[in-house]
Amino acid sequence: MKRRFTLFFVAFAFLILCLTPIAQASDNMLKMGSTGSSVVELQIKLSSLGYSAGTADGIFGPKTQAAVKTFQSSTSLTPDGIVGPLTQNALNSAYAKVRTTEANDIVSTAQKYYGYPYQWGGTSPTTGFDCSGFTKYVFAQNGITLPRISRDQYTVGTSVSFSNLLPGDLVFFSCSKSGIVDHVGIYIGNNQFINASSSKGVTAYTFGTYWKSVYLGAKRVV
Repeated sequence: MKRRFTLFFVAFAFLILCLTPIAQASDNMLKMGSTGSSVVELQIKLSSLGYSAGTADGIFGPKTQAAVKTFQSSTSLTPDGIVGPLTQNALNSAYAKVRTTEANDIVSTAQKYYGYPYQWGGTSPTTGFDCSGFTKYVFAQNGITLPRISRDQYTVGTSVSFSNLLPGDLVFFSCSKSGIVDHVGIYIGNNQFINASSSKGVTAYTFGTYWKSVYLGAKRVV
């Protein structure tokens, strides 16, 4: 009887050990019904790659699932509509290539306008730019629509920490130090951003003491 109980206990423990990694792996997968920031990121990446995942609302619904399946089929993965490690790695690799190209195009477009004058309310090279008019114009030249006002631009895209800034990210400031967004620029790498400054027009600044003191956050829309 004791031997039978011991064998049962060993078998039960072995079963638990075998099933636990599967459960943990499942927890890291995105699938129908998943929600949250990870789904928003997934939807943005799929859309950037040309797979229509619908609005980036953080809800893994039928449209997102269909986009995942189409992506999986195009990359010779099993089209099960579940974003596990293989699909995530393939998606990250494809997105990194596209994102780098798009971001470089945005930075290159922005740099064409070095020295253009500042103009309150300005939204084009012919009139000059204010800060959000500049970012809106540059992104529009690359097929991306942004809201007109800086504080509204702060509501789009995904949040990015300062340590993870990449060229093409929008960077936001509160120059009034009120905690309310009142200035925006485009990160161009090497600890610098380009913006339409009221004192110098379109120019680049380094994230020195002043700019870090009024920095609020960053958003990635490509």
